[in-house]
Amino acid sequence: MSQAVEQGTLYVISAPSGAGKTSLVAGMLRNDGRLGVSVSHTTRPMREGEQHGVNYHFVSRDEFEAMIGRGDFLEHADVFGNYYGTSQVWVRETLATGQDVILEIDWQGAEQVRRLIPECVGIFIVPPSAEVLRERLTGRGTDAPEVVERRLAEAADECSHAVEFDYLVVNDNFDVALADLLAIVRGQRLRMTAQQARHAVLLSRLSSRG
Repeated sequence: MSQAVEQGTLYVISAPSGAGKTSLVAGMLRNDGRLGVSVSHTTRPMREGEQHGVNYHFVSRDEFEAMIGRGDFLEHADVFGNYYGTSQVWVRETLATGQDVILEIDWQGAEQVRRLIPECVGIFIVPPSAEVLRERLTGRGTDAPEVVERRLAEAADECSHAVEFDYLVVNDNFDVALADLLAIVRGQRLRMTAQQARHAVLLSRLSSRG
């Protein structure tokens, strides 16, 4: 008799701009082959160097709105006139294969996802201080001072929602923060429900008196 495929875990990771989320998620993917990342749909134009299906699934506004109407998205938002959304079908089908999936979304998107997949694991990443966050945003050299101030104000609002998540990771030292994230994933895989599914035969034999 074939063994049922273990359901993957959905990790919802949020952070204010400048906290290092993108680099940390890239590190998670490099270190764990069972982790995959969801590729969002968007209506914004493709930028130079981007690839359809790799960076985003680029679709027209009409197509995106049709997908909203069909209930295709786990979460979606209109950001400065462009839609962004996470495919519910892709996420559920991928989880059903046993693959773990990471969603990089804001706290509002995370709230939408929790309503549809309440068993998802929420992780919020923060910088060690507001001063460090300012230094990181300024150090990029890509944003005007007023943009940096706006991002700092947005960060304060976003961080007020950190308590809605299951885990908090402080990105003071990159290697330590990455190890913390990988420890969360490993811990989830060692939970009894997951281990029972994975080692049902072993547990049966060990608990048998025969």
